[in-house]
Amino acid sequence: MDDNFSYLARSAFPLVWILVPAAGAFLRARRARSREEALEIWQRWWAIGAFGIGSLWMTVAFLAVPDTMAEAIGFGRTPFMVEIAFANLGLAVMGFRAASASARERITIGLGGGMFLWGALAGHLYQWFANGDHAPGNTGGVLVNDLLIPAVMIALAVRSRRLAPSPRPTAHVPA
Repeated sequence: MDDNFSYLARSAFPLVWILVPAAGAFLRARRARSREEALEIWQRWWAIGAFGIGSLWMTVAFLAVPDTMAEAIGFGRTPFMVEIAFANLGLAVMGFRAASASARERITIGLGGGMFLWGALAGHLYQWFANGDHAPGNTGGVLVNDLLIPAVMIALAVRSRRLAPSPRPTAHVPA
């Protein structure tokens, strides 16, 4: 029983980087004065919490406790883990930048992060099905994060662009 609970807890832990920003945004957005303001609150919570802090956590974890992370993902420790750490640092910087970015920039940040995270998702699924890697850091919450963190960033930014007022055309008067 303890082994099952431990596995479940370790597998589900990455979901904290989705659940905490979602809960924070939900609570804060209830006081928003408009749909646009509520959407901006969601985008900032998601950018900082899910994208920024979640990725920064992965950076620190891969650099500070590489043996633990190697065990969590079901692999031996390799120099490749340092590359994963710094790729996550790049995601963290993009996430923090997205907090004050335009909708167009947020879409780009979501797509850029998605290239890494969706590739990681494909790799996790491959290891799971081809090699039977059921390690808690290869299945479970990490799969949800890899899929949803960039997808939600993109969806929120696209919605924000659609809600933004269209610029009024200006008439050009010849001199």
